[in-house]
Amino acid sequence: MQGRLGRWYLAAIGLTAVALLAGLAMLGLDRAMRVNALAETRAAATSRAEILAAGLESELNKFTLVPRVLAGDPEVAKLLAGENAVRAVLNRRLAVLAQQTNAAAIYLMDAKGMTLASSNWDRPDSFIGSDYGFRDYFRGALRNGTATEFALGTVSRRPGLYLAERVGPQQRPLGVVAVKVEFDSLERKWSDAEDGVFVTDVEGIVLLASNPDWRFRASAGDAKQAQARDPARDAMRFGVRDIAPFEVPARGEAASPVRMIEKIQPIAPTGWELHLLADPSQRLSVALANGRLAGVTVLALLILAGAGAWVLRRQRQARAAAEVAAQTATLREQLQQANRLATLGQITAGLGHEIRQPLAAMQVYAESGERLLAAARHAEAAENFGKIAGLASRIGEITAEQLQFSRRSSEEPRDVTLAEVIDGSLLLLRDQLRHKDLTLERPAPDAAATTVRARHVQLEQVLVNLLQNAAQACNHGGSIALAITAANGTVRLCVTDSGPGVAPWLRDTLFQPFVTSKSDGIGLGLAIARDIMRQLGGDLVHEDTPTGARFVMVMPAT
Repeated sequence: MQGRLGRWYLAAIGLTAVALLAGLAMLGLDRAMRVNALAETRAAATSRAEILAAGLESELNKFTLVPRVLAGDPEVAKLLAGENAVRAVLNRRLAVLAQQTNAAAIYLMDAKGMTLASSNWDRPDSFIGSDYGFRDYFRGALRNGTATEFALGTVSRRPGLYLAERVGPQQRPLGVVAVKVEFDSLERKWSDAEDGVFVTDVEGIVLLASNPDWRFRASAGDAKQAQARDPARDAMRFGVRDIAPFEVPARGEAASPVRMIEKIQPIAPTGWELHLLADPSQRLSVALANGRLAGVTVLALLILAGAGAWVLRRQRQARAAAEVAAQTATLREQLQQANRLATLGQITAGLGHEIRQPLAAMQVYAESGERLLAAARHAEAAENFGKIAGLASRIGEITAEQLQFSRRSSEEPRDVTLAEVIDGSLLLLRDQLRHKDLTLERPAPDAAATTVRARHVQLEQVLVNLLQNAAQACNHGGSIALAITAANGTVRLCVTDSGPGVAPWLRDTLFQPFVTSKSDGIGLGLAIARDIMRQLGGDLVHEDTPTGARFVMVMPAT
């Protein structure tokens, strides 16, 4: 009897010890799962914040080019010089450009701030005739050449970013070109996909937010700046005189709120900061539940529980990797599209010249044909009309090539002849080459007929980038040579120029992002071009030459 009681006593002690160990293990497991869930949430928030910031930077860089290009437009200069005859044409051009770039408004002001032309010229809330001389972006552009300001619209009362560029020298400015960018669609995407996103300016004021109630509040840490603010200026810019503080919201039950995880990412070149709020409560709940289930399972089948936990972890990692891969692919396409639009913005003036010449000739032939018909000289009139049709076809080719180049690439790879790519690229750059009196050596017709399997728009984007770089590097009267060779299942398209070549200190980092020798460049063109070629199964390389520079597009042969 005493032996049996002793065994029960020992069993009770053992069970008690096991229960205590299981409880301690469960507490330790809960803590470990909590720490792991928070770490995963922070890592995911960091990655997502970087992607969102890069997308916003790309969008801002795209719009930054618009006022810069328009500031040098001949029709803008004519209207500022008093030639009112170009006003209607410029209004329509601004409207088309605003529609193509998704800008809220594009408008031109004289040196006093009076609006002369605008993309919304035909709407009741047109900016034409409005005086914006009091705006900070207008005065800043006159003073510094370029200025930005985020504010409510004077007419629409809708918030947006104003990008302004001065027309003319600082000593004698002629006017200012401004572009207003609204972010409604971007904020809607944030509200649908994120726990919370907001963007602050250098003063800590919330400008963009997934929750409209957060907008125009002062973020934490900027209380002193908020006290020193000008209420009248804030009322004009933001529609509120007193900027209220912004507090990061908490999630979870009221008795035990879970603190939101905040990740901050800088936005160049505006000085803004993107704040991503990640709610860890759901991930924590899932992690704790899984941990407790795993703890109970371990008591029964340790090996099976371990294998299940390993599989579960692998699945989560695979899902996270798939999400990051999809987001990275989307961002890569956005960067390529932004690069195409930036390139198109640089060659817009030349395309306008290519279109204006046929239009002038068409007018002459039409007027001459009218006189010939009146004189019953029908054969000669028919010849004139045939020339008009040919010129119209020429304009159609130019505009079709411009439209195809600017579209987001969604086509599947297909068999493309290099002659198509070369002809399309030269159609966009012909005016730049002619302006510098450059000699262009084209490959032989049989070599140009070489076929590769790729996306036409992407190949053309790379070749336009290389030809534009070559044209900028050449002096007046220089030369550019295109050569095609095929060997060992590889096709090489070489672009060689007579410029000064690539500096030795730049060659090792030539294809890295943000590396450039141009004072006004951002260093993304060659990096994006190489990325495109590698996506297509090829490469983009630089080869040393005795003089000038040579870049080679390497493609797999069909």
